[in-house]
Amino acid sequence: MALIQVKNLTFYYGGSYHYIFDNVSFQFDSHYKTALIGRNGRGKTTFLKLLMGEYEYQGCIIKSEDCVYFPYHVKEPSDWTINICYEIAPSLQQWQLEKELRYLKVDLEVLYRPFETLSQGEQTKVLLAILFLKEHSFLLIDEPTNHLDQESRQVVAQYLKKQKGFLLVSHDRYFIDQCCDHVIAIQPTSIEVVQGHFSSWYENKNNKDKNEQQRNEKLKKEISRLEEAKRNTSLWADQVEKTKKGHRISGLKPDRGYIGHKSAKMMQKSKNVERRQNKAIEEKRKLLKDREEYEDLKINSLNYYQDTLLSFQYFSLFYQKQRLFKELTFCIHQYDRILLKGKNGCGKSSILRFICNQNIEYKGEYYRGSQLKISYVPQDCSFLNGNLESIIEKYHVDETLVKTILRKFGFSREIFEIDLENYSEGQKKKVMLSISLATQAHLYIWDEPLNYIDIFSRIQIEKLILEYQPTLLFVEHDKAFQKKVATKIIDLDEVI
Repeated sequence: MALIQVKNLTFYYGGSYHYIFDNVSFQFDSHYKTALIGRNGRGKTTFLKLLMGEYEYQGCIIKSEDCVYFPYHVKEPSDWTINICYEIAPSLQQWQLEKELRYLKVDLEVLYRPFETLSQGEQTKVLLAILFLKEHSFLLIDEPTNHLDQESRQVVAQYLKKQKGFLLVSHDRYFIDQCCDHVIAIQPTSIEVVQGHFSSWYENKNNKDKNEQQRNEKLKKEISRLEEAKRNTSLWADQVEKTKKGHRISGLKPDRGYIGHKSAKMMQKSKNVERRQNKAIEEKRKLLKDREEYEDLKINSLNYYQDTLLSFQYFSLFYQKQRLFKELTFCIHQYDRILLKGKNGCGKSSILRFICNQNIEYKGEYYRGSQLKISYVPQDCSFLNGNLESIIEKYHVDETLVKTILRKFGFSREIFEIDLENYSEGQKKKVMLSISLATQAHLYIWDEPLNYIDIFSRIQIEKLILEYQPTLLFVEHDKAFQKKVATKIIDLDEVI
């Protein structure tokens, strides 16, 4: 049993008054296949970096093994892949590596190609294989699924399931359930370590939340009552102070010593009562804060004047004169929620960009309804920079509404003051999703909207779509999201 112990961990980034971790303590076994979950910005990647020793912190982290971080930074991507593998794990036996790559369904010829020529999925698989072969190390895996299609996610999940132990940050619920047997949940003011699959933990959490909802309503009423009592105490103290002058009004000569003594005694009593009230209020509020709450989102989509918004007949797209697929035929009707499915590189994102008026060569028949308003969320949001207000203004949406949605996505008000280039990838994606939700449109086109998005926000988005039923065309590899949201599936692998 190799425990990793965290004692009284406190950490915040320089220049910030916001604590990422505030005196937290917990422990877990490095033999566990552990999922680390929590809201974006809650400190998941930061904790991995702390385990790597990259930041200074207060408290204590005790571990008996060296930690290795994925994604691994390859210094010379132009070098052959096999050389990079030996650089990472010098004592490597090649037969071991080939065995691992076969488990991951990677063609062995990639070892004799420059690493930079591998697809992102191939790079992910090769690095996972070599890092697990590195001796006397514990692997910290940070969001490995972001560049994997659904088939590759399945392969990687089955591969991880066979491993001895690791700590995994992922937001894909189905993926986590397939390969993890423990969960570390970073909550608002505490960290919880539980045994079992994520789905079991979340089901238990939901049951607890339902039971605690009534309790929380009572807590809020008690806080309100205590605050009212605090105000009354303050008024009473003011009245006591005024008694010093009351005898002058009546025309009687005051006994200043008696009145002063009485006033001081009553003021001290008032302060003691107020201290007890403040303490009681803070204790009640702490009970509320430690519950992961998320508010419902809203969208105000537009109805189109006819049923058919878009249609494709025997449609093909081309990239550098190469046909991506052929004879694609489908229509988008009002209230459809269509999932574009297929392997990486089959043309899913190209279709979305084509609809959004990007100049891409095509053949076949394409119909687009007149005056059709579209809201688009791109797959890659790394282009965002500058301040939040300027980006909101660029998209001509209501600033207050966008910020309200971001608050419901878990943003603090302090984050609004930070330049976008300092946002995490998940926070950038939430900015684009919030702008889309604030846009009145007939059709919403989302390209992998859940990349880097935390589990709780995914659940919010699912609930929104099911309640308001916007017309949606999307690409997404999260199997749980697909199952809940899609009303139709277009599989491009079947038309290639």
